[in-house]
Amino acid sequence: MRTLLLMRHAKSGWDDSGLRDHDRPLNARGESAAPRMGRLLAELGRVPDRVLCSTAVRARRSAELLVEAAGIAIARLHLLEDLYLAPPSVILEAVARRGGDAATLLVVGHNPGIEELVASLARHPEACPTATIAAFRLGIDEWQEAMLDMEAEELGIWRPKELEP
Repeated sequence: MRTLLLMRHAKSGWDDSGLRDHDRPLNARGESAAPRMGRLLAELGRVPDRVLCSTAVRARRSAELLVEAAGIAIARLHLLEDLYLAPPSVILEAVARRGGDAATLLVVGHNPGIEELVASLARHPEACPTATIAAFRLGIDEWQEAMLDMEAEELGIWRPKELEP
């Protein structure tokens, strides 16, 4: 059994219209939500052994803040260009290739791919606003077995706005 955590990056800013989408930073709400979610993972005992993250500035910053707040070694953070705006199939390909020996793996990415993968694993639609984390226990022994129709048990979905301040 493996545990997969899926996170949509925290809230990004749109202040600089000259920036490419890939280069958009987090706004103030995102800067506070990402570490909050890292502390939540630590409190829940769901700290990942490895983090796979999109190379987009907003995703990378979300992951860095989460990793720091959760007490995860930054060396466990792996940036992957493939995860930028990736659909579920590409996310799972990255999981299969780069999950390594992690018992718990976190993927930080973008919608609609993250929300679609959460819905697929949960077997029902789930809204994934920014900084949402969804956790699943997967019916696989190795990450290489990850695929869209794999057995998955929803362990929880946490949205920053629903958490106590």
